[in-house]
Amino acid sequence: MKTFQVGVDIGGTFTDCVVIGSDGEMVSAKSPSTPPNFSQGMINAMTVAAETLGLTFETFCPRITVLTHGTTVGTNALIQRRGARVGLITTRGHEDVIHIMRGSRGITSRDLNKVVHFPESQKPDPIIPKRYIAGVSERMDCNGAIVVPLNEAEVTAAIDDLLSKGVEAIAICLLWSFKDPQHERRIADMVRQRAPDVFVTCSHEIAPKWGEYERTTATALNAYIGPVTSRYLSLLDKQLREAGYRQPLQITQCGGGSISVQRAIEAPLLTLDSGPVSGVTGSQFLGQRIDCPNIITTDMGGTSFDVGIVHGGTPAYSFISNVAQYEYFIPKVDIQAIGSGGGSIARVDPVTKTLRVGPESAGADPGPACWGKGNTEPTVTDADVVMGYIDPDNFLGGRIKLDKAASVRAVQTVADALGLGLMETAAGIAKIAEFKMADIIRKTTVEKGFDPRDFTLFAFGGAGPVHAGVFARELGVQRVLIPLNRVASTWCAFGAATADILHIHEQVEIQSSPFNPSALNDIFKSLATKAHEAMNADGISKSKRSLSLSVDMRHRGQINEVEVNLTGLLNKQGKVTAANLGAILAAFYERYEAIYGKGSSYSDARLEMVTFRVRARAATQPLALKKATRLQKQAPPNATTGKRPVYWASFGKAVATPVMDGSKLRAGNVVTGPAIIETTETTIVVHPEQVLRVDGWGNFELNF
Repeated sequence: MKTFQVGVDIGGTFTDCVVIGSDGEMVSAKSPSTPPNFSQGMINAMTVAAETLGLTFETFCPRITVLTHGTTVGTNALIQRRGARVGLITTRGHEDVIHIMRGSRGITSRDLNKVVHFPESQKPDPIIPKRYIAGVSERMDCNGAIVVPLNEAEVTAAIDDLLSKGVEAIAICLLWSFKDPQHERRIADMVRQRAPDVFVTCSHEIAPKWGEYERTTATALNAYIGPVTSRYLSLLDKQLREAGYRQPLQITQCGGGSISVQRAIEAPLLTLDSGPVSGVTGSQFLGQRIDCPNIITTDMGGTSFDVGIVHGGTPAYSFISNVAQYEYFIPKVDIQAIGSGGGSIARVDPVTKTLRVGPESAGADPGPACWGKGNTEPTVTDADVVMGYIDPDNFLGGRIKLDKAASVRAVQTVADALGLGLMETAAGIAKIAEFKMADIIRKTTVEKGFDPRDFTLFAFGGAGPVHAGVFARELGVQRVLIPLNRVASTWCAFGAATADILHIHEQVEIQSSPFNPSALNDIFKSLATKAHEAMNADGISKSKRSLSLSVDMRHRGQINEVEVNLTGLLNKQGKVTAANLGAILAAFYERYEAIYGKGSSYSDARLEMVTFRVRARAATQPLALKKATRLQKQAPPNATTGKRPVYWASFGKAVATPVMDGSKLRAGNVVTGPAIIETTETTIVVHPEQVLRVDGWGNFELNF
């Protein structure tokens, strides 16, 4: 009997589902997201995919061997401030850490307007008001030795006080607890004994690193979204089991890969930003198969535009994140996002009379004006409809009929305010959005020491292939790949379906040069033990596990650290030796200078290893992608479905443009622009002087 791997990703506008059969057949489906009950949108998308396979939802679920889900419940709870009422227990004297914050107040250089007007900025509303914070007497020193024993009477009083105030979750963060967590563990046990239904989280489990503010924030955020996320995941798990799904539900995580639903319930902070990360995961998977190690991933959906980097086959990572101005520690695939999607709203500034696009979005409800749900402001999607990029009668394969007249009326309001023509205004809306995308890609790559011209750009998401031809050309990228034909619009769901099971374990243990290999190996051994314990809990056999080691290094006296991947630098037993230390140091200098400039490192200075890290992976079922052996340059005659007027800014007018059915294009086919390629879930716009080719894997390759 044919079985399936399934990936589901919930976006702000659409919920995507990708099904990969045991015979290699792939099916993708989209369904509108259903806030606030997002699980219904997930069930709807899976139902559409099942029907495509000729199955009902009930007959489909028992045949799923692995279901991996990307959830936005935690993210939405934070953005909408609908998390739990949280209490915090911390070391006496450190109760105000989360309110003091850092001097930047969580404002980064990404938002120049806030930087320029920093004196006008404010701290965010506290996720834990001061009346819900309790200090208790205890103290560990920086070596993990007990200086002041835990005062359990104070702990009992603190717990009772917080419970009397109606807290639903309690965060526990003590000074230097990551060196010895026994006090945190004891407090957690006391909370569970007195209130077993209260969600409890400890800092040494979420962010075992120094940096008191960031560690406290991570713990508080995990507690804040814990109850709502655990309720959602528990209910969804129950629904799927009742429908016949028998395997453990997997949840995508921000570090790449997936974790069990039970781990996601314990540490929901790991699920933040996991949806966009799945797009990087899928790109890494495909890149390995088609020998494409350097990839810029671009995901344009209805609400946002997300950018990631894969270099040398490995995603770029970051270890500090920012949400709602709160900075916190978490190891994650680095994703940079801006509010520039198909639903981004175009408005004219009443004072300067200039056009702005985004970051405000029409989202899934009411959506763009052409959706006919009451929105009268133009969006990027409305501009695409007006210019003829998108066929209003064939959106999502004809499942949704768009109101072109509504798009025209919406765009015309902006055109009148600017004193421009309808088509000029629509093209201007698209171009502003595209140039904003090019700018964030340029910043993301250059800031990590990469030249975008050395990369292939993957364009996916429902709106990505529509606009990639412009923002990629603006960057100087030579090749754009729209991956695996129609699957491109549901690429994050594909990434979820192909994700490895992944556990990341970290430990801060500062080691100064000259380094002692034995001490380094002892640290990695301790982390590897934790990784194997996590894999044991998941029921993963040892033969399927693989560990990769890395360490964050810096020049002594500096603050900023650089992650050095130790893959290929250790001996056959995976150990650090005196013989391979030189290669590790050389790798640090090379990466440091790639980021900060040639000659910026100082080899005579002492170095420090700060954070040691082990990533434990277990591959899901192998997926065999089919590659065509026969290529044909000429597209079949039935691939062209006709012509329609499309406005091209380079021509300054609308011209009759060939429209082609992407599902009928075959390996080797070449299409010269201008042309429009339509698939069930997205549209590929081939601008004049651009050429589209279909490779043997079914990818659409756009060249300039």
